[in-house]
Amino acid sequence: MSDGKGKAKTGTRPADAPSAAAAASAKLPSEPRQGPVTSAAAQAEVAEFVRRMKQLGPRTATGRGRLVFAMDATMSRQPTWDMALALQADMFQAVKAVGGLDVQLIYFRGAGECRASKWVSDPDALAALMTRVNCAGGYTQIRKVLSHARAEAGKRPVNALVYVGDCMEEDIDDLCGRAGELALLGVPVFLFQEGGDARAEKAFREIARLTKGAYCRFDAGSAAQLRELLSAVAVYAAGGRKALEALTGRGARHLLQQLK
Repeated sequence: MSDGKGKAKTGTRPADAPSAAAAASAKLPSEPRQGPVTSAAAQAEVAEFVRRMKQLGPRTATGRGRLVFAMDATMSRQPTWDMALALQADMFQAVKAVGGLDVQLIYFRGAGECRASKWVSDPDALAALMTRVNCAGGYTQIRKVLSHARAEAGKRPVNALVYVGDCMEEDIDDLCGRAGELALLGVPVFLFQEGGDARAEKAFREIARLTKGAYCRFDAGSAAQLRELLSAVAVYAAGGRKALEALTGRGARHLLQQLK
């Protein structure tokens, strides 16, 4: 990771816009990461995830579902980036037969770089877009992600925000304030943490609580569970309970048990 990052701009840029770098400023590093997530811990996180999903109830709004998918693309995620990309791309293949889901990709990396794509309805197009993203050293910009989702939800309803990352290097109270604004707009945030950074876990759990979303950890050992849960969230956002009932897999079954 680099020694600093450029001053963050308040907005996001289109995915096809050129990146920009600003003067670097010193920041404190994140807390040391903990060891890998154990099998028992992963199972406990999954149980907590589906419990939180129960509180949402089935989607009842008409029209296409809309989901904002956010990724931390800073250098700390490089060791498992290919694995994570594959899982995230698989998430949208599950909704191919369901249809009715528009997804917007947003990611951050480098010196204040944060980009958002157009809304995409074709899962293949989105998967292709994701595979072109590479990691670059920098600090987290979760505040920008939450602010962007709030702006999008202010234009048209957003059914969910999914965030995948491993650490948090921002002011937690500021992030919680942004999360509270999303909660007022009815946007649940689903946060998937790679690894076990304690500071990130604390922030992610609080964001999930405030927005009535969910938090879950993952690593290479829990990849299959993450794939199923991501797929279930995407299908749920696209078609509600009916679409979820038609989906096979443990993730869908766990979700349906909690949505009764």
